[in-house]
Amino acid sequence: MKIEVLRIGQRIVRDDRVTTHVALVARSFGAHKIYMNEVNPDIEKTISDINKTWGGNFKIEIISDWKKIIRERKNTGVKIVHLTMYGQNINNIEAKIRNEDKILIVVGAEKVPREIYELADYNIAVGNQPHSEVSALGVLLDRIQQGKQFESKFENSERVIIPQEHGKNVMVNKTTD
Repeated sequence: MKIEVLRIGQRIVRDDRVTTHVALVARSFGAHKIYMNEVNPDIEKTISDINKTWGGNFKIEIISDWKKIIRERKNTGVKIVHLTMYGQNINNIEAKIRNEDKILIVVGAEKVPREIYELADYNIAVGNQPHSEVSALGVLLDRIQQGKQFESKFENSERVIIPQEHGKNVMVNKTTD
């Protein structure tokens, strides 16, 4: 399954950390790319540094028109999955989403425009209570991939974590300058 994420909006300064975490979860949980608007350019550098150190080629694309991205993706057969506490319960829809070939997950910051609900093929709720968009993205990505994303290896990493019962063990693959 090819997965991309679209982050819509950002409450300036307040959401820099949250938006960074949306990107980090998208990357580590198996998405290939994230589109962002209204973003602090430092977030792009942070993710680039993470890719360099920990591997992979997760991409960030800064956009100005989120509607254009949604329309382009829909025209190529990508299913639009909007995370919202008002949507269908994930328990009732995850199997259907799992069968899609390509999805674009829409993660809002502030109140999202009504149009998103109409453009989405699926409006999904991880819980019908207020919650973090970061946690909702992680739960959705884990449910639809059934944990398989954690078996993937990130290529060209400078460092690799060797899992331990206690303590930390990091293998260094390359010398950094």
